[in-house]
Amino acid sequence: MLRKIEAKVLIVDDLPENLLALRSLIQSEDRTVFQASSADEALSLLLEHEFALAILDVKMPGMNGFELAELMRGTEKTKHIPIIFVSAVGRDMDYAFRGYESGAVDFLHKPLSPFEVRSKVAMFVELYRHRKALSMQLEMVEAARREQEALLGELRETQGELQKAVQMRDVFMSIASHELRTPLNGLILDVQLRRLRLEQGRMDAFTPDKLQEMVARDERQIRSLSRLIDDMLDVSRIRTGKLSVRPEPGDLGVLAGSVVESLAAQFTNAGSHVELYVDGPAPVMMDEFRIEQVLANLLTNALRYGGGKPVSVRVRVVDDMVRAEVRDQGLGISEADQRRVFEQFERVCGTSVAQGLGLGLFISEQIVEAHDGRIELSSRLGEGSCFSILLPLRS
Repeated sequence: MLRKIEAKVLIVDDLPENLLALRSLIQSEDRTVFQASSADEALSLLLEHEFALAILDVKMPGMNGFELAELMRGTEKTKHIPIIFVSAVGRDMDYAFRGYESGAVDFLHKPLSPFEVRSKVAMFVELYRHRKALSMQLEMVEAARREQEALLGELRETQGELQKAVQMRDVFMSIASHELRTPLNGLILDVQLRRLRLEQGRMDAFTPDKLQEMVARDERQIRSLSRLIDDMLDVSRIRTGKLSVRPEPGDLGVLAGSVVESLAAQFTNAGSHVELYVDGPAPVMMDEFRIEQVLANLLTNALRYGGGKPVSVRVRVVDDMVRAEVRDQGLGISEADQRRVFEQFERVCGTSVAQGLGLGLFISEQIVEAHDGRIELSSRLGEGSCFSILLPLRS
């Protein structure tokens, strides 16, 4: 592995014959030798390449070897390169001290000893390769650590999602069992009561008026069960990406009128009423069945949480959108809960009047978004709520 690490050696001398001689001594298949005949030329090479070792002649015209070494030590890219000085001066201590002070790690004295030159160059090249190998290994370890941290983060995120899914499942099962049981218990009790009266021969309990009441009560319970089951099916379709809408040209104001009319009896029975305002044509592309489902859900919520006060529905064109507003004067929703109510299994409020699976607004938002529209909510506690459906205006 070490032999595969490229090692570059720089030799600097103003005399071509010295460069040739030094190059012939240190040239090898496992290293690349660069040569420069001046300090300026050497600096250009130093900034362009990464060197394992620099061998500098001390005596050069212009900038000498000591000055070049000081420049190298002051530059971030080159300050760690080992420097060997080549000198014809004797082994004078002051001279050597200046060399070491300039950043030298060793001296070669002329005339050069081939064995000494080769052994010193080989040693520094080998040290460079070991440092590079260690650096590469550290980089690999750091990369592995980062990758491990990323994987751990993904695992924690997945674990959190799984825990949330399990919690949502538990919440769903708890709510669904309660909500499905309510209409089902009503049906079971009615059937048991009728069987008892039949066994007792009490046919007066089955007069036309009482039969009509029984049928109406059964229809309400069955509709409630059907609505709960449809909500669960819609959530399943949304999760699997199979919630389909088939938009066709239609008028949102006309559809709102039909929904209001169909729910008018429920409002009357609850001691409330709903008012409709349509400000002219409201042409859109919509799946009438799905948008009717959204409007009915918003109106049912307004009746449920409106405190018996009037509910208003207004349809109008605003810029390039058709806006249908359902406004009540009831409990209102806190600012902190206004985003939460569009999530699965969340109720419009946390009071005792909350009922249903907590899926209506979640499903409604998905349906409207499938029409390239959106639902907006404006509400303040104690002042009621306004849910708005916005669909693109059909040109």
